[in-house]
Amino acid sequence: MNSSSAGPSAPRPPRRRVHTRARILSAAGELFLSAGYARTSIEDICTAAGYTRGAFYSNFATKEDLVLALFDEQAAERMSKLEHLAAAVGPLGPEERARRLVEALLRVEPAETGWILLFLEFRLLAARTSELAHRVAAHDRAVTAAVAVLLERVLPEVLPRGASAEQAAEVILAAREGLLARTAAGGPAAEELLSAATAVLAGLLG
Repeated sequence: MNSSSAGPSAPRPPRRRVHTRARILSAAGELFLSAGYARTSIEDICTAAGYTRGAFYSNFATKEDLVLALFDEQAAERMSKLEHLAAAVGPLGPEERARRLVEALLRVEPAETGWILLFLEFRLLAARTSELAHRVAAHDRAVTAAVAVLLERVLPEVLPRGASAEQAAEVILAAREGLLARTAAGGPAAEELLSAATAVLAGLLG
């Protein structure tokens, strides 16, 4: 789409600014995953990205804004993967569809572990700050709504009686965070708990 079709109300950010923002996000992501949110400063991020504080503040008002932008990116990537899975399980029976979709929603791949731990750290911080708590809640609502749309499309006939797709999505996503908190170290116990949670939740759906 060219710039004229976007209209005056939807200007595109300059290409250089988009590149700067992407580099800052990438550098911040690496630092947050290695050192955690609290131990990573804006100065650390600027140094790693090769920019000044001015470049940072021209893209993000605060460190909190930046980490929420990273969470939005991660959620979008995960939903894209789930959409591909949804297309693959379409021809299967409802019970198998429910099992595969629930397992995919619950499973935390090794590459994701750092992101979920970062989110848990940030959630605990936000719980003590009302403004941050509201922003995290807004992120949760957006992710829940996206998962609910997926459930309605893939499992319309097997949602629990009296429960909405959004309620089912909320329970599954909450279970996912709880699973990580219990099994962050991995190992056989983590797989056993994943199997148990998948069986219970898929049984409720399927």
